[in-house]
Amino acid sequence: MRSLNVDCKISAYCAINPSEDIDKIRTAVSNVLIDMDEKIVGNSLIANSNNYESLSKIYEIIRAKNIKKVYRRNLRQNIVDDSTWFYLNKQAAFANVIALCDEDGLSPLGPIKIVLQSKNIRDVIDWLVPYEE
Repeated sequence: MRSLNVDCKISAYCAINPSEDIDKIRTAVSNVLIDMDEKIVGNSLIANSNNYESLSKIYEIIRAKNIKKVYRRNLRQNIVDDSTWFYLNKQAAFANVIALCDEDGLSPLGPIKIVLQSKNIRDVIDWLVPYEE
């Protein structure tokens, strides 16, 4: 994995439905993001990190499955000021599979929302999903 030479904050947000086990939600998040500081706030799990290496599993899957264009388009469309975001399927994450969701409704139990924040957000996107023609 190439190093990222800009600061980046990574946050994950995941609703905890009444029928769900909190430990399974923690497992789902830790299956896609590593070394995150987690806390439960209300009915949500929130995880944060300032270490870009927390994205290493996503970084590797994007390259292994050759799905850069989909992720890049999603990240660029969702830029707001100095941040961007994307959804991952929560059920797939629990099964240790990283699967992008286009919409909130595509994951029956709700998605995991990953937010990337940096003063150099375009550099972060270029690092995570380099442009290819």
